[in-house]
Amino acid sequence: MKIFKDYLFLGLISICIISLAAMCDKDDEEDLIGNWIEQSDYEGVARGDAVAFAIGNIGYVGTGYDGEDRLTDFWAFDAERNNWTQVAEFEGKPRQGAVAFAAAGNGYVGTGYDGLAKYKDFWKYNPGTNTWDSVEAEFGGLARYGAVAFSIDDIGYVGTGFSGNAEKDFWAYNPSSDTWVQKTSFQSKIQDAVAFVIGNEGYICTGYNNGVYSKDFYKYDPSTDSWTALRKVSDVSDESYDDSYTIVRKKAVAFIISGKAYITTGDVGSLKNDVWEYTPSTDLWTTRTNFEGTTRTDAVAFTTENGRGFLATGQSSSLYFDDIWEFKPTETYDEED
Repeated sequence: MKIFKDYLFLGLISICIISLAAMCDKDDEEDLIGNWIEQSDYEGVARGDAVAFAIGNIGYVGTGYDGEDRLTDFWAFDAERNNWTQVAEFEGKPRQGAVAFAAAGNGYVGTGYDGLAKYKDFWKYNPGTNTWDSVEAEFGGLARYGAVAFSIDDIGYVGTGFSGNAEKDFWAYNPSSDTWVQKTSFQSKIQDAVAFVIGNEGYICTGYNNGVYSKDFYKYDPSTDSWTALRKVSDVSDESYDDSYTIVRKKAVAFIISGKAYITTGDVGSLKNDVWEYTPSTDLWTTRTNFEGTTRTDAVAFTTENGRGFLATGQSSSLYFDDIWEFKPTETYDEED
């Protein structure tokens, strides 16, 4: 009986160790900070590869692809009222994979493709008159899709993407003079990356080219027209800070809350739902609570003037989504939201 008791004792110890490890893993998950709150569904048809921009506390989402058609409808989301209103349809040709930015109180949408043709036209949306007008000055680069765009001090910036080949050129649009000026190119050819703005600097990372997911991360200073390399977004250093980095991906989204950037969704051969928070003062990333909606790619994101970050639409295989989620980075995870 002694042998039996020894095995029983050892078995109990093993069970305790396994249970303790499982509890630790669970605690690690539950210790992640951040809460996703589902808001009122997008009122347009479900879609992926759309565009989004924000003017004041209103987010605008439109264009994209629903699995059958490229789209031109546009909808405005009032974050304070949690309500959608249809606005004037985009007057350019139906498209997906376009870019958008807001500058000088107007929204701008351009580039993209319709499954056959690539575009380089840009259109301006005036929320005061609820009208679209074509931008007379033609975008200086080649027609493309999968580019990035952002604005700083009412100047729009557009670059990278795919024109038949991956691109790295970078252009600035001045609404007051209706002119495009070529700027210092991004440091590598890339498509389907993300871009965001913190303070008066623009940031670009993720994406891919030549079948390789990009590990590079750069910031752009418009005052000097220069790019600065930041720490790579993958485990490449001999230090411990990046040991857990799994940030590389394509077709993700990025948004800003309280001076920090958040990247989520996208794919790297498989779909991603992890959330990464970037702190510019330390140039470091940390994980936050995973995105709570269905895992997806080709979503859109925007940040309102009062600092609220939202993710909407997207696709997963043959499924297309029409939900919208708000992220609260300092709140505790609540699965009931």
